Amino acid sequence: MSSPRDPDARLRDEAGAITALLSSAKTIAVVGLSSKSHRPSYGVARYLQSAGYRVIPVNPNESEVLGEKCYARLEDIPEKVDIVDIFRRSELVAEVVESSIQIGAHAVWMQEGVVNESAAERARRAGLVVIMDLCIAVELQMRLK
Repeated sequence: MSSPRDPDARLRDEAGAITALLSSAKTIAVVGLSSKSHRPSYGVARYLQSAGYRVIPVNPNESEVLGEKCYARLEDIPEKVDIVDIFRRSELVAEVVESSIQIGAHAVWMQEGVVNESAAERARRAGLVVIMDLCIAVELQMRLK
């Protein structure tokens, strides 16, 4: 835990939690994944696939993305999800967090620019690991160097 004498301890704790999460996760549901290759969600999901993760697209407007069946809702996914990676506007995150809790996900990851403190606190209270306002691909790439 951080202390007044060691203000960097919190950052080290968070970095350790991210490393542990990325090391233990196998399946990542990407909420808001688009089939448009120029969209950030597509590039991130493709990178996660190339790193060996099972990526499950979640988007009611898509049927298949990156060779994977796309599900309309998290609740429709028939397998265990370790991380729910969120590519949605901040004001829409609370609903995704509730669904993440319902399916028993281990963690919610709000992509860079996605911030919702109340949804993050709700997820933490339910026992989920919460990463907010960071890009999962960037964090993974830093750890693979």
